[in-house]
Amino acid sequence: MKAYIIRRLLLMIPTILGITIVCFALVQLIPGGPVEEMIAKVQSAAAAHGGVSASKSISPEQIAQIQSYFGFDKPAWQRYLDWLWNVIHLDLGTSYTYGLPVWDVISSRFPISLAFGLTSFLLSYLVCIPLGLAKAVKNRSLFDKVSSALIFSGYVMPGYALGILLIIFLSGGSFLDIFPLGGIVSEDFEDLTFTGKIGDVLMHWTLPMVCYMISEFAFLTFLMKNSVLEELGRDYMRTAMAKGLSFRQALVRHALRNALIPIVTRLSEVFTLLFAGALLIEKVFDIDGMGLLYYNSMVNRDYNVVMGVILLSSVLTMFGRLFSDILYTFVDPRIRFN
Repeated sequence: MKAYIIRRLLLMIPTILGITIVCFALVQLIPGGPVEEMIAKVQSAAAAHGGVSASKSISPEQIAQIQSYFGFDKPAWQRYLDWLWNVIHLDLGTSYTYGLPVWDVISSRFPISLAFGLTSFLLSYLVCIPLGLAKAVKNRSLFDKVSSALIFSGYVMPGYALGILLIIFLSGGSFLDIFPLGGIVSEDFEDLTFTGKIGDVLMHWTLPMVCYMISEFAFLTFLMKNSVLEELGRDYMRTAMAKGLSFRQALVRHALRNALIPIVTRLSEVFTLLFAGALLIEKVFDIDGMGLLYYNSMVNRDYNVVMGVILLSSVLTMFGRLFSDILYTFVDPRIRFN
């Protein structure tokens, strides 16, 4: 196992290089950029104060200085090598939009996405595994049919659309005013008591958490149900009960463990949930997380932040895959990585 982990860690290096090279090249092809935006600002300011036309308000020498300031006086391959050299020294550069180090920009938003991602992920597993197990045991019963209908109705609705409906019905839109409109805490959060702070966080997080969980919830529930049903039909289950074990004992000791193998595969996505699929939900509930940061950085052509987010998400995804493989060995003793 140790040799396998070392090999996987070493393979991450060329993988990251390939991902960053492709993404860096694609980012350079996006029209516009910090140089164009700075030129436009200088032209607008000069035209407004001096009455000079925008086309004559900035000289070629000034344009060259702006390009040199942002590093765009160098060819793309050299800019990539400079960026990679800085990354090796744990420097992701400076954000063009915020004027701060990219690490500071990302670190200010990462804990928010981490909290929402991990909490929704854990809640999904804690609910979906026993629910899927119960649906498999009571297959085709009234409970199974009703729960399937409810789960499917939630699955077909995108998280952001559900968020809009929840705000309309439960956040003072047109009906009830129970939950706040958005944000992660109230403005007077620091003045609240300890229990008040806990209640405030729960009120702000409930609706976004439901939206985060809705799509993953349905998939995991039916994956667990189908996996358990498949295991219940295996010969070893009949053999176990023929040897004197009750159905419940055979289910818990044998079928459940084997049924968890496909579920473990989804654990590899615990880190990618921090970035993927959260943008529109963050927009609806005014949550300043990683998804919204990535979107705004793309719109503002903040290349350093874009590359920083891509690098971080790639590294976390690969570690998630490795984490999933290691868990396989605990769930299924037959699996060995050499």
